[in-house]
Amino acid sequence: MLQNRRSFIRKSTVGLMATGASFMFPMELLSMIRKKVGPNDTINVGLIGCKGMGFSDLSSFLKMSEINVMALCDVDENVLKSRTADLQKAGIKKPKWYKDYRALLDNKDIDVVIIGTPDHWHCLQLIDSLQAGKDVYCEKPIANSIQEADSMLHGVKSSDRMVQIGQWQRSQPHFVDAIKFVHSGALGEIRLAKAWAYQGWMKPVPVVADSSAPDGVDYNMWLGPAPIKPFNANRFHFNFRWFWDYAGGLMTDWGVHLMDYALYGMKAGYPKSVMALGGKFAYPNDASETPDTLQTVYEYEGFSILWEHATGIDGGNYGRNHGIAFIGNNGTLVLDRGGWEVIPEKEFQGWGKEGIPKMEAVSYDNNGVSGLDLHTKNFIEAVKKRDSSILTAPLQVGYDAAVVSHMGNVAYKTGNRIYWDKEQRQFSDAAANEYLKANYKNGYKVPFS
Repeated sequence: MLQNRRSFIRKSTVGLMATGASFMFPMELLSMIRKKVGPNDTINVGLIGCKGMGFSDLSSFLKMSEINVMALCDVDENVLKSRTADLQKAGIKKPKWYKDYRALLDNKDIDVVIIGTPDHWHCLQLIDSLQAGKDVYCEKPIANSIQEADSMLHGVKSSDRMVQIGQWQRSQPHFVDAIKFVHSGALGEIRLAKAWAYQGWMKPVPVVADSSAPDGVDYNMWLGPAPIKPFNANRFHFNFRWFWDYAGGLMTDWGVHLMDYALYGMKAGYPKSVMALGGKFAYPNDASETPDTLQTVYEYEGFSILWEHATGIDGGNYGRNHGIAFIGNNGTLVLDRGGWEVIPEKEFQGWGKEGIPKMEAVSYDNNGVSGLDLHTKNFIEAVKKRDSSILTAPLQVGYDAAVVSHMGNVAYKTGNRIYWDKEQRQFSDAAANEYLKANYKNGYKVPFS
């Protein structure tokens, strides 16, 4: 069994690498995949935020021949030039450029908007897109605060537009199969679910001096509703994730993906209480603000959910650098992006029945099909059919994962065990409730607040 588990872990690592590679699809190959489509069958797409996952999303969309990229929007002209060059490799003509997303939304010919900006922009851009009559594919986490998440939920419920959140694991078949097994009851009573992200590749964010924004960058537009601060390369592009003004660190970055499945498997809503411990233990003197090490415990009736993350370390639970585990009386199911396995309980048989039959490790081969591609295809199918019921990650899925993840950050910031009042939809702690708010600056207002 040990050898089988080692083999599974190796396969899982290969599977994870394959999944990541699918996000970086060679643009030259798109021209070979795409076929000519008549104007009546074309879906015009605009991308807001082109640097990272937004462009990966667009690349996935473009594998569908009916998708026409009409517009790119980014505050950094250098990114617009780079992404246009990438598209030209696929034989796609230069889209129209925008630096202000509101001008893109004024384009009546655009049907679908992809939002790939930093977290602190998601709420405003999604609500504005809905009000402009666009269907929206929005990157996760849906928001940088619970107040924003509430606003987005209200906006989507008040709209007839299709909205898919980029939690693409909801479309990955082996994740779905694993949860079916969890729900089958074969694991027995599940007392604990764990989710974790150990990110060994993450190095310290070096301290650098403030500077002028690079040529071609509209920094005030990048800040948007966030507090005015001098430009600093550490807070721009990818590293925005480690600063509270713009994001919530690994708790909301990887957390919404993995906590989503912990909640899904346990059929769990919002916890009774949350407590969190951690800090900057790996890189105490680097420039980042969010904790590089964190353990968060969510209390439910009859079970707990535990979140863990650590940077600079790959040695996570069960030999995996990320995953979800459902720990039951009969056995434990361990799930990650490479596959899943069941580890039977063999030592104690006091539960009134024998443990589940001994099983070999269950591995999964995605056969070259990525969850992201299935996810974007599912969204376009919903757009065509005007049927939100078929979406695999509607806004409610993103909302639940984001709210629970933000609760973890609130508990960390307060340093207390905090209790959730589900009737009042707030904590019993006044200090904790302050962290629910978005606190927009620069004349911006949270929609519907």
